[in-house]
Amino acid sequence: MPTTTPNTSLKPFNTFGLSVNAKHFAKFTSIEELSELTSNLTNEPLLIIGGGSNILFTKDFDGLVLRNEIKGFQILEENEEIVIVESGAGEVWHDFVMWTLSKDFGGLENLSLIPGSVGASPMQNIGAYGVEIKDVFHHLSACHLESGEIHQFTSEECAFGYRESVFKRDLKGKYVIVSVAFKLTKKNHVLKTSYGAIQQELEQMGILEPTIQDISAAVIRIRQSKLPDPKEIGNAGSFFKNPVVSKNVLENIKVNFPNVPNYPVDENHVKLAAGWLIEQAGWKGKTFDTYGVHKLQALVLVNYGGSTGKQIYDLSQQIIDDISNKFGVELEREVNIM
Repeated sequence: MPTTTPNTSLKPFNTFGLSVNAKHFAKFTSIEELSELTSNLTNEPLLIIGGGSNILFTKDFDGLVLRNEIKGFQILEENEEIVIVESGAGEVWHDFVMWTLSKDFGGLENLSLIPGSVGASPMQNIGAYGVEIKDVFHHLSACHLESGEIHQFTSEECAFGYRESVFKRDLKGKYVIVSVAFKLTKKNHVLKTSYGAIQQELEQMGILEPTIQDISAAVIRIRQSKLPDPKEIGNAGSFFKNPVVSKNVLENIKVNFPNVPNYPVDENHVKLAAGWLIEQAGWKGKTFDTYGVHKLQALVLVNYGGSTGKQIYDLSQQIIDDISNKFGVELEREVNIM
């Protein structure tokens, strides 16, 4: 039976590299171990973590932290054109993407090098370069914490939104995702190269007819060129969501910034680039002792070593207030605040 350890440092288990402790800590590698660890839960707080790449700890966690380390990849079913693959929720997301590409399965290549675990991917409906989890999602299995029963969720039941799912809202804290399955292509892959700088990167690589592996390589090069490696500089990737605003708000911004980048959502709303707003407001590259805003990507808040989660949280609030005052836009944090 897995055992819990008291007063455990969470510094190795959060990509901000923050020095905080958990009152109790344990890892689980199977549904059985998870059930054992949660069978006698008291009223103390419970937190399930994977890669720790989307968490900002502002203080010690006064409860039980369980790290999901359920591993394994498998093919559930396939035909000549389609394959359904499943991964344990505790696998590193990028490792899973690389495994699918080694099999020449298409669909996840644009999501290469996103930090975190497979289990977190549907919770956040992670996305990049024109692809979101909901586009390739098939189903997931999750353990109900109170009953211990395993439930399977379809895409509709997950209620995916922009960086959202039912697991961040109505079912938050009620289930632990144990595996996720994706529907991928075996041939006639649909290549998405028109987002971000993928096409430009492919041209620089001298590739005119890209494969899914080439697109992955281009995405990795782009991400490495502008995003800090959490192993070197503490961060949680994009700290803020790209805001969706009404066209009236957009027109007000255009008065002073006629070239503001925007992307249509529906006939009345557009999505703005949070990084662009933050950069225009002068925050990009600002450093405050041991923390600040990354010099190459304004969406990323960083811990250079020794800062506290509260300092980073307060910085994010200053940015939110400033963007609201300057642009009339309310930014929302993408990172979970603990």
